Parts: sequence; structure tokens; C-alpha cells
Amino acid sequence: MASGLDHEKATRLWSLIFGLITTIFLGPKIGITGGLAFLLGGLWLSPDLDTQSKPLQRWGILKWLWWPYRKLIRHRSLFSHGPIIGTGLRLAYLFLLIELILLAIKFLGFNIEITTITILSNLLKQYPKYILIILISLEGSAWLHIMKDGDPVPLELKNWKHK
Repeated sequence: MASGLDHEKATRLWSLIFGLITTIFLGPKIGITGGLAFLLGGLWLSPDLDTQSKPLQRWGILKWLWWPYRKLIRHRSLFSHGPIIGTGLRLAYLFLLIELILLAIKFLGFNIEITTITILSNLLKQYPKYILIILISLEGSAWLHIMKDGDPVPLELKNWKHK
């Protein structure tokens, strides 16, 4: 299993490589977006957000937002380190937090007619290529993390395989 420093070095290197390759095939705007999303995914939305990790510490004063996630998700489980599932769950958790913040703002009497679904829908309509490269980049950084850990099989799958 790789150390936090190993994960960070690999994320920085591969975000640059990913960004350059994406730039060659899809142009500089999408390449830069992909490289930055890969970096963001590895350094702030890591599968290790369920532990007292460097990615969690990067959230600074907002790291408490991840407390429920940390209590509900077991480390190296299918829900933290599972391909697609882990990244999807972390993104869904973030969108749920944003939705709760919007609901709190509405509860305080502010008249806003926006929801996370509206935001995501509008972004997807206006910038489909960018949203796709962001999702691919975030998932790519999670795969890099899983591969650096040396054993990409989440705990639940290992236990199921041995039964």
C-alpha cells in the first residue's frame, strides 16, 4: 500500500501527463480542464477521505463536512475504493451537501429557485465535453490511487471471493 506522499507524487505527475495527452487529442481547454480535474480528484476527492488523511486535511476548516461520510464509509471498502462507485459516491455526497446548503438558505427566507439538479443539468447542457472530461479525470485519479495501493480489489469483493 502506498503512502500518502506516494499518492501525491503520482497524482501530480499523472495529472500533468493526462492533461498533456488530452490536450494533444482534444485541445488545450479540455486538456487543462482534464489535468486540473485529475489533480483535484487525487488531492481533494481521494478514496482516502474516509480516514484522517492529507486529502481530508486539505479541506481545512471545511473538513468537518466529511465527518458523516467518514463514519458511514469503511476504509478500502467498495464504497470508498470501488471503481466508479467510490468516485460516484463522493460526488453524490458533495452534491447532497450543496443541496442541504441551498435548502438552509431557502429556510432562512431567501428566495432562490436553484437546486443542484438544475445546476448540473445546465452545466451538462452547456458544457457536455467538459463535464465528461472532468468525470473521466476524477475517476482516473481514483484508479491511480487504487493501483498505487497495490491491491485494487475492495474488501467486500475479496471476502465474497473467498466464500
